[in-house]
Amino acid sequence: MEDRKLWLIVTTSVVAVLALFVVWTQSCRNRAFSLEEQVSAAESDINIQEKRRVDLVYNLVDSVKHYNAHEASVLNEIVEKRVDSGGIDGAVMAISAVAEAYPELKANENYKELMNELSITENLIAGYRENYNKAVREYNRHTRAFPNDIFLGILGYERMNFKYLDYSAPKDAPQKLFEE
Repeated sequence: MEDRKLWLIVTTSVVAVLALFVVWTQSCRNRAFSLEEQVSAAESDINIQEKRRVDLVYNLVDSVKHYNAHEASVLNEIVEKRVDSGGIDGAVMAISAVAEAYPELKANENYKELMNELSITENLIAGYRENYNKAVREYNRHTRAFPNDIFLGILGYERMNFKYLDYSAPKDAPQKLFEE
């Protein structure tokens, strides 16, 4: 009877230890999956904002081109009216006519808004880069901590390197922004 009791205690203990080991290993692995997903999501956030930045730059360049063309057109029209009308009185009349024809001469507001959006995007990119680096740091802490490193090393989890992403333009960025 005593041997049977001892055998039952030992068997129960071994099963409990094995069960705890299985729960721990699965928990360790699930945490590694979760941290990998956080790193991927953080990297994706950076890519999205970098794409937004490129789009904003294109829009900004387009806005500046159109604003410059519009401004040149308005100034040429004023000069022509002034010459045709003979002096300052004619110029005042021409300016009034241009103001009536273009009541919203605020193309520069679009430019200002795009510049503001570009500034916001740069700040977002900086924040997302910081978030990415934190996610990689957390992943590395988890995969390198003892005893996780033994189990996760067997499963092929490796330390991630930080990608200190610089402010250089992406590969698909335009080479010349101002083309005629």
